[in-house]
Amino acid sequence: MQRPMPGLTEFIVIIALLSSFVALSIDAMLPALPEIGQALGVTDENQPQLILSVLFLGMALGQLVIGPLSDSIGRKPLIYIGLGIFIIGCILSWRAENFTTMLIGRFLQGLGAASPRTITMALVRDCYSGRAMARIMSFSMLVFIMVPALAPGIGQVIIHLAGWRSIFLVFILLGILVVAWFGLRIPETLPAEKRTPLVMKQQLAAIRQVLTHRYTMGYTLSTGMIFGAFLGYLNSAQQILQVQYGLGDRFPLYFGLLALVLGAASFINAQLVMKLGMRLLARLAYWLLIGASAACLLVVWPLDGHPELWLLLAYFSLAFLGIGLLFANLNSLAMEPLETHAGLGASVIGSLSTLISVPLGTLIGQSYNGTIMPLVIGFMALGSLGLVIMEWTERHHKAALIRQD
Repeated sequence: MQRPMPGLTEFIVIIALLSSFVALSIDAMLPALPEIGQALGVTDENQPQLILSVLFLGMALGQLVIGPLSDSIGRKPLIYIGLGIFIIGCILSWRAENFTTMLIGRFLQGLGAASPRTITMALVRDCYSGRAMARIMSFSMLVFIMVPALAPGIGQVIIHLAGWRSIFLVFILLGILVVAWFGLRIPETLPAEKRTPLVMKQQLAAIRQVLTHRYTMGYTLSTGMIFGAFLGYLNSAQQILQVQYGLGDRFPLYFGLLALVLGAASFINAQLVMKLGMRLLARLAYWLLIGASAACLLVVWPLDGHPELWLLLAYFSLAFLGIGLLFANLNSLAMEPLETHAGLGASVIGSLSTLISVPLGTLIGQSYNGTIMPLVIGFMALGSLGLVIMEWTERHHKAALIRQD
């Protein structure tokens, strides 16, 4: 007999925790980057950023496989497989004696984390659609945001108590606990009669359908721009806050407070999306990000890219408010037309947007020069590109609807 779905609150929490493996794998590592670089013989100060970027690369490639498989064999088996690969990657990084082994382990962690990141989107799409789906995603992200708010502090405590390698042991234990909760409480959301046979010709045809859907791909590209901007922040946050501004052990506190702004944006989105709609909120969020970045550039240019800390935090708060609104709405808009191949659609959307974001975010991070200028310019440029792509997508979508009428 099919296990009943848990209550809405428990469903959101489980979805958020599964999604949080990516955030946890990133943010808990931030305080450890300098120590890892020193321990593994890294000489370039920007090179430890690759510990973050290579995880996203593994995640992007994993998503290409996860979606089609989940549409064929169901959602739950892929969660188990993905978290198993994630744990293997954690073991490699835990035992790493050189930087190459560390990066291989991180790649496997990203490869495995692709499963919960992709399939949770499909799980929500299996059960909800339209603005209701966006509302669920917003509440889920509210819980999800608590992880990056707390993870750097947790990582720093672990480093002080047991060294940076112990962070990976915590990842392993958490992976086991979460997969057990998921297995016991969440039923299979894709019944056998709705599964797509794993036939290569059919899979390629379905992928082609997603890739040629102008509306879905437009919002996927727009998502990639914003994700790239945020990855640029993640890559350089430790150097900006902990080194450039000399926050030291206070870095997790400031990073966590800024992460809470993203959580607040998700809460605001959940309250407004049913009234205003995803498109209007996305437009307003884009203009907030672009306008705040342009104003920041005008102010900090004469200051050689080093404003006072309060001004930096004010700018980041406005920018992250816009980014938080964009995350939930752009993903939901990209998924909106996809019903028959929700898992495959989530896979292609997630993979392509991440593949777009990795080189963009890495470029921003590797451009760090002791000032905030590369990051602010990256936010403004990618925000502007994302808005242009969104408007182009909407214009062509409306034209297509008129032709159909």
